[in-house]
Amino acid sequence: MFPFKEMVAILKRYLKDDVPAVTKIAQQERKDPFLILVGTLLSLRTKDELTEKVMERLVRRARTPEELLRIPIGELQKLIYPVGFYRNKSKLLVNVARIIKDTYKGAVPDSIDELLKIKGVGRKTANLVVTEAYGKPGICVDTHVHRISNRIGAVTTKNPHQTEEALRKILPKQYWIIYNTLLVTFGKRICSPISPYCSICPIARLCARKGVGKHR
Repeated sequence: MFPFKEMVAILKRYLKDDVPAVTKIAQQERKDPFLILVGTLLSLRTKDELTEKVMERLVRRARTPEELLRIPIGELQKLIYPVGFYRNKSKLLVNVARIIKDTYKGAVPDSIDELLKIKGVGRKTANLVVTEAYGKPGICVDTHVHRISNRIGAVTTKNPHQTEEALRKILPKQYWIIYNTLLVTFGKRICSPISPYCSICPIARLCARKGVGKHR
């Protein structure tokens, strides 16, 4: 069994208060479910620094589904520019806001199954909303979590969904929420997809280095 307890303790000390954009949004917006959902959707394929700046701009105009729906689509595109795929994301935000308003009476669902019924919301987004907004156990698996979980030898899987299912069986529940927060930041700073910084890695002695060729 992989030593998750030791790894989490080491990474918490090493990373300190360095957290992903969505976690910062959750802290700043007092865990507002709708704003966390919006921030998560905007963060896809977008750097954290840019996501934070765009969210700061957007929340001055809209903090609820109703307020977002009152913004003309052209203006919404300008508000969220230059996040990745901003034209598609503006349409997605409008669609999601309308579903939450009409189907869920303005309240973002607090379960993964209900969130997945909303077109455009995938497992990563659903897990982040459930954990960050409602504090419920969930394992959000993005490319960083999938890559690192396999690289350290904790799991042997082919895609993020398989990784989530595998981690649910072996990762102690008390680490479910923090696991994504730690590994996303760790993946950006140290355990990069190509040429990871193994020479300064704080958990190098725990890592199997599966699939690692060239490293720094």
